[in-house]
Amino acid sequence: MANPFDDESGRFVVLVNDEAQYSLWPAHIDIPDGWRVEGREGTRQECLEAVETVWTDMRPAGLVRAMEADAG
Repeated sequence: MANPFDDESGRFVVLVNDEAQYSLWPAHIDIPDGWRVEGREGTRQECLEAVETVWTDMRPAGLVRAMEADAG
């Protein structure tokens, strides 16, 4: 059986968690706890492009808050 995460012809959704971290997820697989759908379903490439557009800071949100508190 092929890995559904590598299926170039499959349908995907973009997920995001409370730490503002993003992930691609096969649309036909249940979303794991702690994650929510961000945007619409699309091809793997469409979802990758969406993630590249919005996820410009790879640091977890908690780290960003801590660093800003230390700087302020």
